Amino acid sequence: MPAGDAFTPDQLYDIERAVRNAEEASGLHFSVYVGGADSETRPFAVELLNELDDPDSTVLVYVDPAGRRLEIITGEQARRQLSDAAAGLAALTMQTSFATGDLAGGLVTGVQQLGAHAHQAPLLHANNEPHKL
Repeated sequence: MPAGDAFTPDQLYDIERAVRNAEEASGLHFSVYVGGADSETRPFAVELLNELDDPDSTVLVYVDPAGRRLEIITGEQARRQLSDAAAGLAALTMQTSFATGDLAGGLVTGVQQLGAHAHQAPLLHANNEPHKL
């Protein structure tokens, strides 16, 4: 997470914990990037996603506080689990917190929402053996 010096150690811990929890709930990877864009916001965020280890299964939350920009970018696999509507709701939650000056809290809440919306139901039965009556 670039711009780590913008957060206290406790805030970083909370954000990292939210990322871990979202990953555990969804089976996807989550990445948070806070900083300015070198170009237009969305193409820059897409480029960041594509530079990650597993972009297809990743949800990237990109925030440019100075530019007042927020992008949630999903890879191909992640898009199957996380709808645009669910991402939009998480974005609204984050923007509300950001507007009150709570960048870290907005990220924590937003990432938690994204993980919950992308939740995969547990596999209940993976045994291929026939049942005995």
